[in-house]
Amino acid sequence: MSQLEAKQPQPWHPYLVLLVAIILPGVGQVLNNAPMRGLTMVFFMLVLGVVTFQLASPDVSVLGQFAGGIFIYALSVMDAYLWAKVRYQVYKYSALI
Repeated sequence: MSQLEAKQPQPWHPYLVLLVAIILPGVGQVLNNAPMRGLTMVFFMLVLGVVTFQLASPDVSVLGQFAGGIFIYALSVMDAYLWAKVRYQVYKYSALI
């Protein structure tokens, strides 16, 4: 085992990252060592949530009023899980070599 491999900590399990990303938006990206990506996701979640809230008519449901933010939230959860799975598989298979 080389020194580079010895210094790499084991990444978080993808299901744990998924759970954290569902509960705390943006933190899944932080667990994947991409804090700026997580901060960006939270920023756009808030901005698009406010924009769709301002543009939606009063008779639209709450889900519709915050549709922009909810859309970015869903993308954020999927993004955190995808990158956690990639990092976990790369780590797992690099240990076999």
